[in-house]
Amino acid sequence: MDSREVYRNPWIRVREDRVVRPDGNPGIYGVVETRMATGVLALTPKRDLCLVGQFRYTMDQYSWEIVEGGTDPDESPLEAIRRELQEEAGLSAEHWIPLGGEIHVSNCHSSERGYLYVATGLRSVGKNPEPTEQLLIRWVPFETAVRMVMAGEIQDSISMIGILMADRAFREGSLNL
Repeated sequence: MDSREVYRNPWIRVREDRVVRPDGNPGIYGVVETRMATGVLALTPKRDLCLVGQFRYTMDQYSWEIVEGGTDPDESPLEAIRRELQEEAGLSAEHWIPLGGEIHVSNCHSSERGYLYVATGLRSVGKNPEPTEQLLIRWVPFETAVRMVMAGEIQDSISMIGILMADRAFREGSLNL
């Protein structure tokens, strides 16, 4: 397989691979490479969930999401989401619970892998958002977040997956706060 870089910036790399298609003919495949994605459901003992609101340029719309972010070089997913929770929501957490396994965010054209966590034992430590972010914080009852997913008010895939996985875990009794 021959591969060439088409584009690179600090967040993504795009490459074009020469491949042999399933029909045996030559072809190309474009791949977007990214950092690992992380997301956290920051929950209070009363099951209020921290949502972050921000404008998403690629979709040209405002989006409510769980706290999310990408890993820095040599940073584990847990280290990254701890940092993101502090930067975006001004919170730290005493307890961190992995939620499921690796998620392939959009495996038809991207190599992005995601990891989800539940954070409890929250305390305020002060926000420190990146200069590119203008964020709003909203606390909603967890059941409201589930309804927001089902009503199409939360459309971000990592948020949807995390909220619905946590809902199932709560119902099965495998996730307790």
